[in-house]
This record gives sequence, structure tokens and C-alpha cells, in this order.
Amino acid sequence: MKAIRRFTVRPVLPEPLRPLCDLARNLRWSWHPETRDLFEAVDPEGWRAADGDPVRLLGAVSAARLAALAADHGFLRRLTAAADDLSDYLNGPRWYQSRADEPGPDSGIGSEPGAGSAPGPDAAAGGTGTPPPAAIAYFSPEFGITAALPQYSGGLGILAGDHLKAASDLGVPLIGVGLLYRYGYFRQSLSREGWQQEHYPVLDPHELPLTLLREPDGAPAQVVLALPGGRLLRARIWQVAVGRVPLLLLDSGVEDNAPGERGVTDRLYGGGSEHRLLQEMLLGIGGVRAVRAYCRLTGHPAPEVFHTNEGHAGFLGLERVHELVAAGGDAGAALEAVRAGTVFTTHTPVPAGIDRFDRRLVARHFGPDGELPRIPVDRILDLGAETGPDARPDLFNMALMGLRLAQRANGVSVLHGQVSRELFADLWPGFDAEEVPVTSVTNGVHAPTWVAPEVHRLGAGRIGARRTEQALSVGGAGSWDFVADIPDREIWELRRSLRARLVTEVRARLYASWRQRGAGAAELGWIDGVLDPDVLTVGFARRVPAYKRLTLMLRDRDRLTELLLHPERPVQIVVAGKAHPADDGGKRLVQELVRFADERHVRHRVVFLPDYGMAMARTLYPGCDVWLNNPLRPLEACGTSGMKAALNGCLNLSVLDGWWDEWHEPDFGWAIPTADGADTDEARRDDLEAAALYELLAERVAPRFYDRDEAGLPGRWIEMVRRTLAGLGPKVLAGRMVREYVDRLYTPAARAHRALDAAAAGALAAWKARVREAWPRVAVDHVEAGRSAPAGDGAALAGDGAAELGTALPLRVRVALGGLTPGDVEVQVVAGRVGADDRIIDPVRTPLKPAGGPDLEDRVVYEGPLALDRTGPFGYTVRVLPAHPLLADGAELGLVAVPPRTAAGGDEAAGVLLR
Repeated sequence: MKAIRRFTVRPVLPEPLRPLCDLARNLRWSWHPETRDLFEAVDPEGWRAADGDPVRLLGAVSAARLAALAADHGFLRRLTAAADDLSDYLNGPRWYQSRADEPGPDSGIGSEPGAGSAPGPDAAAGGTGTPPPAAIAYFSPEFGITAALPQYSGGLGILAGDHLKAASDLGVPLIGVGLLYRYGYFRQSLSREGWQQEHYPVLDPHELPLTLLREPDGAPAQVVLALPGGRLLRARIWQVAVGRVPLLLLDSGVEDNAPGERGVTDRLYGGGSEHRLLQEMLLGIGGVRAVRAYCRLTGHPAPEVFHTNEGHAGFLGLERVHELVAAGGDAGAALEAVRAGTVFTTHTPVPAGIDRFDRRLVARHFGPDGELPRIPVDRILDLGAETGPDARPDLFNMALMGLRLAQRANGVSVLHGQVSRELFADLWPGFDAEEVPVTSVTNGVHAPTWVAPEVHRLGAGRIGARRTEQALSVGGAGSWDFVADIPDREIWELRRSLRARLVTEVRARLYASWRQRGAGAAELGWIDGVLDPDVLTVGFARRVPAYKRLTLMLRDRDRLTELLLHPERPVQIVVAGKAHPADDGGKRLVQELVRFADERHVRHRVVFLPDYGMAMARTLYPGCDVWLNNPLRPLEACGTSGMKAALNGCLNLSVLDGWWDEWHEPDFGWAIPTADGADTDEARRDDLEAAALYELLAERVAPRFYDRDEAGLPGRWIEMVRRTLAGLGPKVLAGRMVREYVDRLYTPAARAHRALDAAAAGALAAWKARVREAWPRVAVDHVEAGRSAPAGDGAALAGDGAAELGTALPLRVRVALGGLTPGDVEVQVVAGRVGADDRIIDPVRTPLKPAGGPDLEDRVVYEGPLALDRTGPFGYTVRVLPAHPLLADGAELGLVAVPPRTAAGGDEAAGVLLR
């Protein structure tokens, strides 16, 4: 019989052991080896049975064992040391606290080359003396912090978890905000035929490392959303301690809710369109209300900056606008104030990856009968309206709303920044894609989480535990240089031990999987021979959408089999991954791979492991020699699994996509060539790239792994491992990533937020309205080039349109301002080399100065020299942009005026040949 209710009866900890509760409830244990070792010492067998979860462990340990530990002086000394270490970690100053006393960064949104068109207020303010924000609220639909709190599906959630952990290590005052899913993401198993099956085990919050946020009278704090028809959606607020960072998770499983509302937070990425909309309203709108409640009840500083991790949380901006309007503010001024302090991060490289809802569905949930009644529904719908030739007028686009509600936006790798600028270019008509104000901060991974204990001990043995922790969490120049002094033999023995540990775990997981698939124990003796700790091991694990190409390795099965069974240089492959429950195409890919791995002649060399997650990954990444990644370029926004592998000395074998495109070096691994020709069909492309993969493995990767010296060591391979650790390791750290967010996005956003009090925000909104109304009348009437001369003299421009390097070309431009003043605009000359189509390549933008006041026709003449500093085909154009000290970027309003000949074609050039 099934129980009608489930709960946990925990033993009462003896007084000397009470600090174990604090250690278990703070998830720092998930990345702190000494604390994990302490919990394992409580009950080694119970620790394994609890899958390394301290809360489950303490809920199951016997009273007799607890009494014995309470009398064990050696254990109590370790417990005191761990508790003191956690206290020091939580309360001592860290990197961020030193930033308050240092000059602020100079860089704003345009700090990445090609991202943005003009200096904004960050440069205008001088970029000095700006303290970082008092607090930042970080919203994400999923968080992957530990397997003990399964609230993630893949890379987005793992990235969010690593962001919080790195912020904690650095002392960044982040508040995380998400949803608590009662079923989490699904658990994966396989049928006998290899078809993916999903299971949704119920999660009891009382068995998780969570505490309820409570009002002073002890009642659970709640947020409430208004739904159509007078219904209410209530949610409790659970707190998770992620080191120094509080994570707030909203839970709609409240008894006062109707059954439909109670199920809003049932599962991650499940349900239909309205279900997803309610989840995203609860995350964004309810999340802001949860932050307000948390700050009110705990005294935590209110966030100055709100960071939206993907468009799922985009409604948070609307809630903040509504707050200001409800307090008596003007809607336009409220929008400007909210935008100034908002950062939006996009993770998708394709429109299909963006959440879109039917506009009628959105309209039904807002306005007088729903949420945010003080904001007209039409204004809400305008924020999510699509633009451009492929726009769908019936859809509400969450990413576009996120961009319109954030003054600062970024992609998650340099290549993804470029892709994002092209993807969202329709929001900034008249600007070339490279000028779209979307920068990039390349993702990183939290090394203390993903580095194997053996690698951590290797570092601690060389430079000490404290310096190793610093190198893994903060990084910095030279922090990993100690790797150069580690002998080859020691590195190779480390790599073999990690490979052997992976082999042991693979066999155990494969045995459990086959038992689930219905095999009897007598059928499974062959599993004892699966994989070999001395064979080159390739790993591939990720979600299974089509673009990641799980089965590319199967394009030529005979060729793959030759690699697997090579008599002298064999290869073995470990594969894992989940397809979305609604993606039958992805499930077919999983089944295809599983059926190949089931074949008797190769099943000892290739393995598919079901139920890929954080627990599996912590063994898989370190145990592989090569990490394979073969997406369709450029559809991998970043792809951090290869970073986690690299931190353990695993080499990358990848298409030049995501982070690998910017950091690939021959010392760190191999690049798979791509067939990028426009006329290459899909099947031909996959054939070519699969053939390139086989050739790399056969001709370059395997020979280097098996090329041994007299001592039996692969010297060149070990040197690649050493250089990967020392050279690539510091780059891929989440600590580096979070420091970039602080310096390039959070601090400038805080500066802009502080500059926009109610009066300034109102003035900015009024200025924008005035500029938009006047802009159709702004025009470049006439452009006149004078004579080129050295340093302003008057030598004549040659009659054949040529000029000499080092001269300057005086320009005189007449501009109609349409009622605006010279202070409202900036007139620029845009110049550089030109291509065959006369488009300017790598343009340099130089402002021109007004030569006098407006004439009777409201025209102003602007003048300035154009430096001719490059040889070859050279060209220029001029343009007019809005200019205001509080704009983050000249392209922010999406308004530009250009001479008539360039109006239709963008920045086409007036050509000048330099010689």
C-alpha cells in the first residue's frame, strides 16, 4: 500500500554535533572537499547510500552512531575546524569587498570590439570612483548547484549554479531567484529497445537543504499573483544558502491554491503554453516580490541591479515598472529607471530557442482583470512585439521584451555575441549588425565544483590548500603556473587513476541500466570487461537537440568500428545525454546510439549511460582523455562541458563554436573542420565533418596518446595536459566570468541606476519622446570634402580621387536638426577600408564639431578632419545619432540619419584611394 503522506523523522543531534546542521544546510559543502570528507566520516556507507547528500545522511544515521561521534574527540576537532572555516568564509572580506575602495572600470557596454557604436555614460562619467552595487538580483528558471537539489535540466541551469557559487567565493552580494519544481527535471532510463523513458520522482522540500522564509509571527512569507477571473496564484519562498549567496525558490504547492495553480511549479519545462506563461510570470513578477520580502525580513540591501538570465524571467522588468508607477511615478520615467539597472543575458543563437506566447494569451493575464493593472496592456504587448521581415504579429517574444527592458545585454561567448547582434539586429534598424548594443561575457565554470578531488589534492600538495582554493575560485595571472613543475610521471599517474575511476563507475551504472532494461544478472557478465583504464577514452555528454549531433560519430559505422577495435591504438567512447520529453526526434537519436552501443562486437568500447546529471558528470569529465563536441556551427552559444573537462587535464576535440572558437590553441586540443559552404546540403555537410573527425582521431589524437618514450610515458600528450591546465584553466573559471560581469555590466548598471532619480528619469523619458518625434525631420543635407593636407594644410585632393597616407581630409557637413539642438545629437564620420561592395570594413567613428549655430532653416554645419591612416581602398560616410549623457550607447534608441545615397544601403562608402 502507498502512504498518503510522506515525511522524514530525523534523530536529534547531540549538542556537540549541532554544527553538522549548519554545515549540511549551506551548500558550500558541495564544493568544499574538507566538509564532504567530514560528512563521509559520519557514516561512510550511509554517505554512499545518500548519494553524497548531507541532509539525507543526517536523516538516516543511527542514534548509536551519533552518540559515538559525540564522544569522538578527533571527529569533534574536525567538526570545529569545518564550522570555523565556514564562519570565516561567510563573514570575512573577499575580492568584491576590495572593489568598494578601488576606482571603477572605464569600460561600458561597448567594451567588446564591435559591440556598440558610441561611448556612453560610463565613459562620460570618467569611469572612476564608482562603488559596485550594494546588491544584485540574479533571476534564472533553473539552478544546477548540486545533485542533492535537482532543479536543472542542462547547461543554462549549471551555468546559473556556477554563477552563484563563484559570486559567493568572490563575495559578490548576489541574490538568486528561481522556482522550486516539485518534480524537478525528469530522470531518464531506457527500455529494452533503447527508447528513452522519463520518470518524475516527487521532491519533498522538507527533505531538501531548504528553509522557509517566514514573517515575524512565524507564518510562511508568500507572494501572490492575480489571475484572470479573480483567481489568485500564491507561492511560498524557500531559501537556499549557496555559500554567502541566498537563493530564493518560489513554490506554488500551497494548500490555499486551487489545484491548477498548485501545479504551476510542478516540473521544469513541462506543460502547455499557459502553464509556461504562468511559470514565467511567477518567476519574474513573483520573483521581484520575493526579493522585496526577503530584504524586508532580513535587512539585506535592496538590489540596485537586476540580472535576467535568459528571457524566461523577463517579466521582472514589468513588475519593477509597476512598482514605480504604483508609487506615483510616470510610466515613461519608470521604464527608464528600470532599464538603467537591468542586465539581460541571452543564451540562444536561433529564434527557435526563444520563448514566444500568443499575444491574446498574454493580454488576458494582464490589465484590470489580471496582473500589473497600472500598465496599459497595449504597452506590455509592445514590449514583446516582433519586428523585421520575419516578424509574427500574433506572438509575444520574451527575449525582445528582455532586451527592451534592459540597458545592457550580452551573449555568452565572443562568437555568440556576434550571432546575437545579427539575431536581434531588427531592433536597431539602420545600424550594421556589429553595432547592435549586445556585448559578450564568455561563460566560465566553477572549478571547486568540477575539479576532481585527486586534482585538488595534487594542487594542495604543491602550493597548499589555501592557494589552491584561491587559484580555483579567483584565478588570475600566474595562479596555475605551479603545474609546470609537476613531473610527467605524476601527471600521467593522475590521469590513469581518473580514467580507472571512470571505468569502475561506468560498469556499475551500465549494470544498473541493463537491470532496469529487464536483463537478468546471468546475462551481464560481459560488463566486467567494458572499457579499459589504459585505452584512450573519449567523452560526449550533453542535451540531445538535433544541432548538437549526438550521432555524428555514427555516420560511417565501419570507420568508427575500426577506431574502436584498432589492435594497437584503440579508442573507447562514453556517451550520455537526455532528449526533451516532447522531442521524439531527439529520442530517436538516443535510441540509434544505444543500439549501436548494444552490439556485441563493440559494446566493450562504446557505452551510453542514461540519466546524465551532475553526479555522473563529476566522474565523467575528469575520467576522459578527450572531450568531443560537434555541434552545427554557430549554434552552440558557449558549451561549457569542455571547460569542466579541461580543468581536469582532458583535451578538447571540438568544432570551432562557442568558447572553443575564441580559446582554441593546438596546445589545448584539436579543431574539427567544418563544411560551411552555403551550397553544402545537410547530409553532405555531416559526411564531411564526420570524416574529418575520424581522420583526426586516427591520424593525430590516438597516435599522440599512444606514442610512448622509454619510460612508457606519452611525453607530448602529457605536455598538452600540462598546458591545458596552466594556460586554459584560468580562462575558463566562473570567477573570471563573474569578475567581468561586475566590472563591465553590474557596476556600470549601478552607476546608471544611481544617476536616474525620479527627476532625471522623467527628464530622460521626455527627451527620448522629443527626439523620437523630431527624428523624421533630421537629415544630412550635404557632405563636402575639402583638400587633403598634412596636419591641416591645404594641399589639393588629387583629381583622380586619390590621396596620400598621413594626410587629413577636411570635412564639412550640413545637418537639418528638425527642431533638436546640437546637444541632442552627435554627428560622426565613419571611415575605413572598403570592400568590393563599398561597405566599410572595421570602421573608425570620429565625432565632428558644430561650426556655428543653426541657420534660419534650422541647419547646422559640422566640421572636422578625416585622418587618412590606412592604405588601399578607403571610404567614409557620415551619420547623425541621438546623444545624451545617460545613454549607454549611441545605438540605444535605434535612430540614425545618413546622407541620401546611403539611406537604403547602410554605411556604403564614398571612396578615396590612398597610396
